[in-house]
Amino acid sequence: MTLGDSLSGPATPTPTRRPNVLVFFTDQQRWDTTGLHGNPLGLTPALDRLAADGVSVDRSFTCQPVCAPSRASLQTGQYPTTTGVFRNGLPLPRDTPTLARAFRDAGYATGYIGKWHLAGGRTAGPVPEEDRAGYEYWLAANLLEFTSDAYETTLYDGDGTPHHFDGYRADALGTAAIDFIEREREREREWDGDGDGDRDRPFFLFLSFLEPHHQNSRDDYPAPTGYSDRYDAPWVPSDLAALGGGNWAQHLPGYYGMVRRLDEVLDRVVSVLQRRGELDDTVILFTSDHGCHFKTRNSEYKRSVHDASVRVPTVLRGPGLRGGVRLPELVGHVDLPPTLLQAAGLPVPPQMQGRSLLPLLHGSDPDWPQEVLIQISESEVGRALRTDRWKYAATAPDADPWNDPRADRYQDAYLYDLHSDPHELTNLVADPAYDDVRAELRQRLVQRIVESGEPRPVITAGEPDGA
Repeated sequence: MTLGDSLSGPATPTPTRRPNVLVFFTDQQRWDTTGLHGNPLGLTPALDRLAADGVSVDRSFTCQPVCAPSRASLQTGQYPTTTGVFRNGLPLPRDTPTLARAFRDAGYATGYIGKWHLAGGRTAGPVPEEDRAGYEYWLAANLLEFTSDAYETTLYDGDGTPHHFDGYRADALGTAAIDFIEREREREREWDGDGDGDRDRPFFLFLSFLEPHHQNSRDDYPAPTGYSDRYDAPWVPSDLAALGGGNWAQHLPGYYGMVRRLDEVLDRVVSVLQRRGELDDTVILFTSDHGCHFKTRNSEYKRSVHDASVRVPTVLRGPGLRGGVRLPELVGHVDLPPTLLQAAGLPVPPQMQGRSLLPLLHGSDPDWPQEVLIQISESEVGRALRTDRWKYAATAPDADPWNDPRADRYQDAYLYDLHSDPHELTNLVADPAYDDVRAELRQRLVQRIVESGEPRPVITAGEPDGA
């Protein structure tokens, strides 16, 4: 069974039922890999259908373009520096309020499958229960990139026992998710007693893939067998074509093949929900932790302020999230956890720093921020604003990007006019014609930094730090 052309059903949930919640989370997926954002290769028909019947968050941005910090934000609704996970290798504090704890306390069956990356450097594989952020069912690896390859997948259950899967890695995770869904529904039938399938305990499942992230052990993008050949003459995003350099020419075919297979897995999971009659009672969130610039901006794949690194595809569908809406507001990852909770009818913990998107679907919100805040670590200590027109960033050249979560002093580093230069090719940070623009953005950035919970920094004029 496939999703086909029909996602029909009631626009609102049955009043006596709380919705299931499913997060379909990819790794290092650019926003422009999707048909809904103009990719011409037909890589994401299942996701495009979800968007056509749900909500596309057209301008969605990670809070930090590196794995662990962005994942911490999605589990908590907090900025990376608030969680303490400002770079890779740091554990999520064990007492942090999380999505899993909020759903579990509300009576949900909670499950996590796939890549975790929030147990610090304690392990590459099994994750101790106290480091699982409140998830009950567990089948994951802390660093899936080091416990798996394209056709060799090892995940660890709640007892730390390894489970080995044949077949392509994304398929294995999709099958595990389907097994979880089927098992939870069978358990509900047993608990219900009369076998009529009444669902009193919905599920919250976070399904976290490694694809389309590169395979660290050999710097490759291993698509399923034969899938790279489909895209051996790939469509090239304009920023990559204009910048030159990098390794996109070598890796785009495999990268696109991985994206295509992810969409097929999404179709399988959604089709199971549809077959079971639960699709319209399930809130689905599709998003990614960050994008990929294929070494065109620095010596690795992300960790830069540019949209190639920070902009991600984000789609929601479910009760209260229908109608084929294209949401124009600028949205950060911290806004997605409150959205999931409110969509499920649950209170949003006061510690969450984001805002639910649901009010935007019922009319404009005059108080919605006109920019998103982005934090940068590992490559440089920086802070950035992304507005409708401008990308402005300041960095701290004397700070240690691995050990310093923040700085007291920053200086201007990047300024792009996204209306005239959408691919961020011309850095205007030293152009005197934009002194007033920089001054205004500098003030706005300081304010957003303070609102995120950091001390008020000083930002001064500085020399450009490359294009």
